[in-house]
Amino acid sequence: MPERRVTVASKVGLHARPAALVAKAAAAQSVAVSITKDGGAPVAAGSVLNLMTLAAGHGDEVLISADGEGAEDAINAVAELVATDLDG
Repeated sequence: MPERRVTVASKVGLHARPAALVAKAAAAQSVAVSITKDGGAPVAAGSVLNLMTLAAGHGDEVLISADGEGAEDAINAVAELVATDLDG
């Protein structure tokens, strides 16, 4: 299963607006994308509520993974948003 480690760039972490943007991008992918923080249980990246329960703050590292046809592209699309400051 492809996966990628990314550092959360948004100052508020994966909360509110950044979580909504990441969830929207993840839900638009052709495969299910999941995000894990600190070796915890993976959560579906397409859900704002799931992303907020991670409590991933600014500077935290998360692991993004997906499986199936198009997994690499899906991971890259979500990882790009997580690694971008989306607070503005």
